[in-house]
Amino acid sequence: MHKQILNLRSPTGLDARSDFAAYLEQGHGVPILMLHGFLGDATCWLPLIDHLNANSNTPFRCIGLDLLGFGDSAKPPIRYDVGQEVAFVRQVLTALKIESCYLLGHSFGGWVAAAYALAYPEAVQGLLLAAPAGIRDDSFCGRYDHLRPLLWRTPIVDWALTLAKPIATVVGQRLAVEKIAWFRRELMAQPAACSFLLDRLRPEDAIDTVEKDIYRLQAPTLVITGDRDETIPLWHSQTYANEIPNAELAIIADADHALPQKYAPELANLIVPFVERRSSVKRH
Repeated sequence: MHKQILNLRSPTGLDARSDFAAYLEQGHGVPILMLHGFLGDATCWLPLIDHLNANSNTPFRCIGLDLLGFGDSAKPPIRYDVGQEVAFVRQVLTALKIESCYLLGHSFGGWVAAAYALAYPEAVQGLLLAAPAGIRDDSFCGRYDHLRPLLWRTPIVDWALTLAKPIATVVGQRLAVEKIAWFRRELMAQPAACSFLLDRLRPEDAIDTVEKDIYRLQAPTLVITGDRDETIPLWHSQTYANEIPNAELAIIADADHALPQKYAPELANLIVPFVERRSSVKRH
């Protein structure tokens, strides 16, 4: 499956030619727009897309989107925030002529999905939030300060990592250095990720989290998390489930944060009956 490119009118105020969306699409039926997590892209959903279309009586139109500033979508030189991502999602759905759909978001994508549902409630048939971010947590501030040198746009950082590999091999830390080098490459390739890390260093920078507003959501909502998630604490998912009226919470045993990549069968087994129950109610 190859990504397609969708040309958009600019939601960022830049030249219209600067904005385009990369996405994957498979199937025909109930539309589900899939929003990836931080440092991710639409390909993280490929295992789940296969399971949804192979093991369900309900046909799905699965659309995996590269968010603005990530993957192969446009990367305009702007200050990225959740509002920019919501505007981008709106542009994509309008261009695809999708009036309403299910939104499936993982981690950062769950935050964007919730914010979109708050902005456009009539356009959301249901919310599927997998280990969603977007709940203010001041303990996050400073957690990644040690990674800030990786954001420096200078070849010195790359030279240092290259020189460190032989030494790391000797002391048994080569994998750790390779992981840091991968993280550096991803940050340099994804300006939205850099923007979020640089612009949210203090608790008062968390101005667009959604915990104070999600009580207004009326869309049927399923919140899914793993009981071994070390990235998004369990209480974040519980906050979504407790504050959104009639939301359901499902906890996958022995699962970490990489839900789309490693737990696609479990996700499908939760998502399919949730959507089918709502489809049945609509038919009657």
